[in-house]
Amino acid sequence: MEEMLCSGHAACPGCMEALSARHVLACMGPDTVAVIPPSCMAIIAGPQPYSSLKIPVYQPTLEASAAAASGLRRALDSQGKRGTQVLVLAGDGGTYDIGLQCLSSAAERNEDMLYVCLDNEGYMNTGAQKSSSTPHYARTTSTPQGKPTRKKNLTQVMAAHGVPYAATASVAFLPDLLRKVRKAKAIRGFRILTLLVPCVDGWGLEDDGGLRAARYAVECGAFPLYEVEDGCRYTINQSLRSRPVADYLAAQKRYRGMRADDIAALQKEVDEGWAWLMKLAEA
Repeated sequence: MEEMLCSGHAACPGCMEALSARHVLACMGPDTVAVIPPSCMAIIAGPQPYSSLKIPVYQPTLEASAAAASGLRRALDSQGKRGTQVLVLAGDGGTYDIGLQCLSSAAERNEDMLYVCLDNEGYMNTGAQKSSSTPHYARTTSTPQGKPTRKKNLTQVMAAHGVPYAATASVAFLPDLLRKVRKAKAIRGFRILTLLVPCVDGWGLEDDGGLRAARYAVECGAFPLYEVEDGCRYTINQSLRSRPVADYLAAQKRYRGMRADDIAALQKEVDEGWAWLMKLAEA
């Protein structure tokens, strides 16, 4: 695969977002147009004509990624460029929250795009405030005592639209990630991938701790890897849960000082979510 992300970009040392985007972009190839709203990824990509991406990049407003991608898709189709892929690279703030209405409309219309949410579980580019993707009990600058509500399940929200393909992925499980990008690339219609990208600074990780946190999230079940086709066919891609949630929490400063009963409550939440997902896959 040809590299589509150049070196010398502005990502933080150890950034999982840049690593994830690197593999997604290489898999998508040069015949791709990217839509990148305000986010960490917008900083990494940089402004045209000095972008770190080797493909055209359009930077819309924070809430308008799916609408911009819809317009680009139709413009390309009118030029006969139906093979050119339209790729959105957006953060969780512009996806779970501010861009959700626009995203839902594009999904309802089954617009032909691949929407990739680079989920670092907060507004990390503006000071690590909480988003609706921030997990229960996680401390952020706007929830210093810990977030009192659960994380929104975006994949389930999008699957409820009956879109052709919705899936989760992680660069810590690279073969699974690349397979899903290739699979989504071959499908027409609305496709969405949510990638967990631990933020070294926002999560309180060591510079080399991003991959470990991403792997632990999957292994404890806090971020299960699965895919949903046509809104109803569920497949779990990593069924072995080999460690407790406490191992995942211990690697992050945003959970430091949690009480034992809160850890137990979070373990129960994860177990219940996993049991529900298993039922969906069995059905």
